[in-house]
Amino acid sequence: MSAEAEAAGERVLTARQAELLDQLEALFLAEGFTGFTLDDLVVRLRCSKSTLYTLAGSKEQLAARVVRHFFRKAAATVEAQAVDEDDPALRVTAYLTAVARALAPAGPAFRRDLERFAPGREVYERHTALAAERIRELVAEGVAAGRFRQVHPALVADTVTTLMFRIGRGETGRATGLSDAAAYRELAALLLHGISL
Repeated sequence: MSAEAEAAGERVLTARQAELLDQLEALFLAEGFTGFTLDDLVVRLRCSKSTLYTLAGSKEQLAARVVRHFFRKAAATVEAQAVDEDDPALRVTAYLTAVARALAPAGPAFRRDLERFAPGREVYERHTALAAERIRELVAEGVAAGRFRQVHPALVADTVTTLMFRIGRGETGRATGLSDAAAYRELAALLLHGISL
């Protein structure tokens, strides 16, 4: 059992369960999740209700599991893409660009449902806080290496967190017309121009 699955109280999945979880993720990202009943999901995924119950005991638990699955995968992908860069500025850019790419599949219906679904919102907020802490670390490393101005890394991270939450809630998109991915790219450019020497 992976440490993440164990921490979430989840068993290791069979190949079929993993496939269903990925299918649910793709469906929810495209269409949201609150409008579906378990019967709808059975039809869409061509599986039995008992198969869905092997993933979670209720529709709400299933939605929460899929949200956790999505954000875990996104976090792992983002971190893997950022560690390849040695230069602090490129690492910050790679990190925020990877966040933009990882969140790009999440459509408006998914974001709306996530905002209204407390367990999912908690998962999103926890991952956003972890991402902000990672940004703080990357900025602090850049300052220590003399690649960034002497900025306060925690303040930079707090500012980034605020915008990340606004992006995730759709507020930035409504205010600017930017997609989430575009907003993250702009955030990366703004951040680097603000802290670079």
